[in-house]
Amino acid sequence: EARDLGREMARKSMQTRNRPVVLISGGETTVTMGANTTGKGGRNVEFLMGLARELNGAPDICALACDTDGVDGAQDIAGAIITPTTLDRATNAGYPIANALQNHDGHGFFARLGDQVVTGPTRTNVNDFRAILIGRLSPKSTASP
Repeated sequence: EARDLGREMARKSMQTRNRPVVLISGGETTVTMGANTTGKGGRNVEFLMGLARELNGAPDICALACDTDGVDGAQDIAGAIITPTTLDRATNAGYPIANALQNHDGHGFFARLGDQVVTGPTRTNVNDFRAILIGRLSPKSTASP
């Protein structure tokens, strides 16, 4: 299940926080829909919601998950990104992640945040791609302003 893999990768991310690293994975996961599911989404956005929920705003961890053909689920949205502010911004937007996960509404969730990745159809279906960036991109500056 996509969200379960997201939770597992969050735990691995937390274990490697002492050094800058990128965790890269690929492959197609699954999303099991309930009978009364009303949302729209796909494997990659479901993975990211599981990851974000488990990370719970952990600093210095960002992630991207996309389908290489530019279509995650049944919409022309390749995937999305998460940052340490994802959960707070979602709550402030009136759409907590628990609601989006319950409805399998990853596309609606990330659309409200402006965090969708839209490439358009690439016509190249290789795999799903996930990258988790852990650590700062550059050291903090110690220079005074």
